[in-house]
Formats: sequence, structure tokens, C-alpha cells
Amino acid sequence: MRNSEKFLKTLSSLIENGILTSKDIKKEISTDLKFKKDKLISKLDLVSREEFEVLKKLVQKQEAAIKLLKKKKSKR
Repeated sequence: MRNSEKFLKTLSSLIENGILTSKDIKKEISTDLKFKKDKLISKLDLVSREEFEVLKKLVQKQEAAIKLLKKKKSKR
């Protein structure tokens, strides 16, 4: 809570002094949220949709190859 309290104190001080406008606040909050989102995504080690689809196709091809090999083996 200390960091948030410090942030709010600084923010209120800047607003009182007329240094910060509502547009500045919106931009700052938006930037902060984007940074936190990117940090979380990085931490979770997520992949893009394109990477997922490529991997999915590769797994499907491997499954088909395994089925084919199993059929060949059972015919012997």
C-alpha cells in the first residue's frame, strides 16, 4: 500500500499545483496499465495466436504420422 499511497500523494500534489491536467492523468494511467499488462504477459510466457496455430498444425501432422506408423506395424 505504501507505493500506491505515495503515488496518490504525488498525483494530488501535482493536480493542486495545476501542473497536471486530466489528459496527462489519463495518459499516465494508460501507460502504466500497458506496462503492467506487458510485464504480466512476459511473466506468463504466453505465445501469439500465430505461433499457437503453427504448433497445432505440427502436432496434427505428427499425430497423423503416428497413426500411419501404427497401421503399418499392425499389418505386419
